[in-house]
Parts: sequence; C-alpha cells; structure tokens
Amino acid sequence: MSVIVASAQYPISQHVDLAGWQRHIENWVADAAASGAGLLLFPEYGAMELVSILSLDIQQDIFLQVAAMDGFVESFCQIFADLARRYNVVIVAPSLPVIDDGKHHNRVFVFSNKGLVGYQDKFFMTRFENEEWGIQSAPKVLTVFEAAWGKFGIQICYDVEFGLGSQLLCSAGASLILVPSCTETIRGATRVHVGARARALENQTYTVVSQTVGNATWSPAVDINYGYAAYYSTPDKGLPEEGIIAAEIPQKEGWLVQELDFSKIDEVRRDGHVLNFNDQQRITVEMRSEQVHVLHVTI
Repeated sequence: MSVIVASAQYPISQHVDLAGWQRHIENWVADAAASGAGLLLFPEYGAMELVSILSLDIQQDIFLQVAAMDGFVESFCQIFADLARRYNVVIVAPSLPVIDDGKHHNRVFVFSNKGLVGYQDKFFMTRFENEEWGIQSAPKVLTVFEAAWGKFGIQICYDVEFGLGSQLLCSAGASLILVPSCTETIRGATRVHVGARARALENQTYTVVSQTVGNATWSPAVDINYGYAAYYSTPDKGLPEEGIIAAEIPQKEGWLVQELDFSKIDEVRRDGHVLNFNDQQRITVEMRSEQVHVLHVTI
C-alpha cells in the first residue's frame, strides 16, 4: 500500500478575521488535494497565526494567548473536520496550545472524512515552552492512527529528538512518523531533522518533517521561523542510499509532495541489509516516573 503525502513549509501570516483565516487554510488544503495527496501535514504552532485576529494586548502577551487560543478549539476543529470531509483527505492540523484539566498542552488534532478522529500531545517541552510560555508536558499517551493505506504516529518537534515515542509507535505497528515542527534557527531545524533521520534509521520507518517558515514580527511566540519540509527513510535496499527521499529549499512557502510505498518498509524490516527494527525490539525504552500508554485509532 502507498499514500501521497503533502508536507507544508508554512508561513505564519496575519488575518483580519476567522472567516479570512478559514479561506486561507482551505486554499492550502485544496492545493494539496489537487496534487493528489491523501495525507496533509501542517507544522507545529502553525495555528498561532489566529492570534493576529485578536486584540493588540493579546498579540503582545504570550500568556494571554494560551487562553485565547483555547477559545478557538471548537471552531478550529469544525473547520478542519469540514475540510477533511470535503476534500476526502487526512489532515494533521497545525498544533495549538490548549487547556486541558487546567494544564496547558501543545496539541495536534487529526481529521479524516469521519471528522475529528484523535490528537497527539507533546511530551517533551523546549526551554522556551517550559520557562517562558508555560506550556506543560502532557499525559504520556501515544496514538497510532490506522488508515486504509497504513499506520502512522506523530512526534511533535522536540519529541522526535528522543527515541522513546517513535520506538513505541513503531512497535505498535506504525510505518510512518510525522514530525510537525516550529524552530527559529538553522540549529533548531537541524536538531529536528537529525532526530527524524535517526528515528527513521532505528525503526526502519518513514519520517516526514513539516516546519514553519518566515517571520511574524507581530507575534512574540512565533516571530522568527526557519525550516523546511523533508522525507526520510532508513538507508537500506530499495530506499535512498543516504536515507533522504526529498527535501525542499528552506524558507520556501508551499507543499512538498511525495508518494510513500509501505511495502518497502515491510521488506527492509523483514530482510534488510540490517534489521534495526527487529533489534530495537530487544531494547526496553520507558520513562522513569510515568508509564506511557499507546492508543489505536482507526481513521
């Protein structure tokens, strides 16, 4: 089985009102669907552009923004659910901060032609999130999303720099790890891409990175953005020798579209030059203080 994936190099842009943002995001979805993509990946914190339709006081205060963004959740999910149904695609929406049980989490919602099917929260916080913004580590639940063409999981930005989540997701059946990301610098973007390549190698899987690009000087949370979209695999037979399937020019706005054939992942896991995936199963990875749970969701 295979799927055509569209990974966004997404600019944080300003909008006049929610209806204007909705038209903007539909144009993006329509463009990806027109390319034949069945799975659309937006970046981490891409939804922060919604702050631009709020008052200047909120735009300039990163703490007020969390409560304000949580107020968008219902309409945000409705808009993406409608788009996923209309264009018959799976959408991994841009992440946004939500308030859950009084705590602030960085959440990625996932939509299909069924509507909202689930979400993935971020486990590991960057220093900015933890020390300056008050975004907190979420309960340790990983979700494996099962589509007709295969299974995938999500590792949000900094999470992919650790082996824990990807290994557990792949052990639970995932052949694709999606990495929505938001970074300011070349160093930050590089850390995410190196992590994605490492996870592809360790688990003999595909990884796909989507990142924010460009500057949004009006936003103290996502004012500077550097990134690029890319597709990685394990460097094994039938796959690119360097493990790089495709990578876009940094800072260019738009979709990077690529078809991924999961039979190639099945083959290298079964009879690759090396058997990283099988040997990873001999290693126990866990958190010392919290148990990680894995959910399975059919989309």
